[in-house]
Amino acid sequence: QVQLVESGGDLVQPGGSLTLSCSVSGRTFSTLTMGWFRQAPGKEREFVAAINPTGLGKNYAGPAQGRVTLSRDNAKNTVYMNLINLKPDDTAIYYCAAKTETWYGDPSQASYAYWGQGTQVTVSS
Repeated sequence: QVQLVESGGDLVQPGGSLTLSCSVSGRTFSTLTMGWFRQAPGKEREFVAAINPTGLGKNYAGPAQGRVTLSRDNAKNTVYMNLINLKPDDTAIYYCAAKTETWYGDPSQASYAYWGQGTQVTVSS
């Protein structure tokens, strides 16, 4: 059974930065495309970014684009998302997701088979 565990969520001041981590077990991590989504209070969950199994292909979208960087360490079965210049609108639960397809350009939630429980990011002064 594939398990995804996010960590790194925190209370951050506007303009600050944060790195979220997602550790994966139960499947060969280096074969998985990894994605990050977020859900703000009262809003639908939205796609943030994805990274292909090699780490060479990345897709960013949404309001956080330009302030988000994905990376992965296949030896540690972990994907990272660095967020900079955080804004109050970035406040959300951030979810890690995984899929077996190597194509990382599809941002749809339905394309991801495995999900973590989420980690809370709050941006506030």
